[in-house]
Amino acid sequence: MAEFLLKYADARGQIKEQVAEADSERELRDRFAQQGFHVFTIKALNRSLTSSLGVGARKKINIEKFLIFNQQFLTLVKAGLPILKSLDLLAERLTDPKMSKHIQVVRDEVKNGMLLSDAFAAAGVFPPIYVTSILAGEKSGALVEVLERYLAYQRLSLAIRKKLLLALIYPAVLTVMVFALIVFMVTYVVPQFATLYSGLSASLPPITQFLITFGTAARDYIVILFVALIGSIVGLRVWSQTESAKEILDRWKLNTPVLGPIWVKYQVAQLGRVLSTLLLGGIPLVQALETAFSSMESRLLRRALERARQSVKEGQPLSKSLAATKIFPPLAIDMIEVGESTGALPAMLNSVAEFYEDDVTTQMTAALSLIEPAIMIFMGGFIAFVLVALYLPIFSISDSVGGGL
Repeated sequence: MAEFLLKYADARGQIKEQVAEADSERELRDRFAQQGFHVFTIKALNRSLTSSLGVGARKKINIEKFLIFNQQFLTLVKAGLPILKSLDLLAERLTDPKMSKHIQVVRDEVKNGMLLSDAFAAAGVFPPIYVTSILAGEKSGALVEVLERYLAYQRLSLAIRKKLLLALIYPAVLTVMVFALIVFMVTYVVPQFATLYSGLSASLPPITQFLITFGTAARDYIVILFVALIGSIVGLRVWSQTESAKEILDRWKLNTPVLGPIWVKYQVAQLGRVLSTLLLGGIPLVQALETAFSSMESRLLRRALERARQSVKEGQPLSKSLAATKIFPPLAIDMIEVGESTGALPAMLNSVAEFYEDDVTTQMTAALSLIEPAIMIFMGGFIAFVLVALYLPIFSISDSVGGGL
């Protein structure tokens, strides 16, 4: 069946637009006329929404600024302003030039007769879940409710992400400071002692000779080492953008002890949020899985989700399809199975998301509480090694001098 954009007046005289499916324009006109609606226009749609949600082609936008835009857009639409007028006002008043440019493109497309969801999809920068949610709002005539649901999802997602980032700040700063301290001691302190001992012509212990040799070489080649480090980081960055590298990194993340299971649970929580939001918006499960597939960052999980989507399309339950991938946690599978059997899958997916978000936060806190002492112990051990290696000859010289007296 084909899709049509329908503009009609309901029994109370309110003008509405809706996307509807029918075999022909006449069939659709007759159907709405029999329901007591006055049809103004019917326009056939040539949609390619799925292809517009390509994973690799989409640039990123600032999610926080996009959230602010949607809050303003929702306020204007709820106040009764037409969509085009709302886009006009926001495109002129947005403080972010990049966001304003994208909204202007969307406004122009809507002005030319394109559906709002198609206009956002054509821009190529907006999240797939947002575009699909807008599509659901257009089909159901409940755009306000869909926007409110998306805003709630985005606020929760940002809150979880910020919580994790804040938890990582202290270990990251501590690691940088420890690295800087090691570089300072090896390239400055150790060569100073090397100069001292060369003037004394003292016999140095092997551990001291090794440290001095290493420190002197590091000082002499510090520029080369720094350039090599920057080059390695840039090269690793470029390599990590290739498809083969992304799959290798995904496997590494998945198999990393402690952090691997946490990473999987975070992805499962994100999947639960996306599917719950889309299903509550009226999107069919297969299409919701397709959108969730586009939203996933991991190549391995994306491939597993694609297999699950194909299995669901063939008539298999979602829980059984996800279990066949052997990646998703058994508890999540069990909860989804309960949701399917009770007819409350969206609510259960939301519960899965909440459970694993809390679990990720707890496990991240526990892991970081172990990482911080490990960093401190490593730093203390390294400093102790350097001090012992540097001062051991002084003690030997003192003993020899004392013995000579």
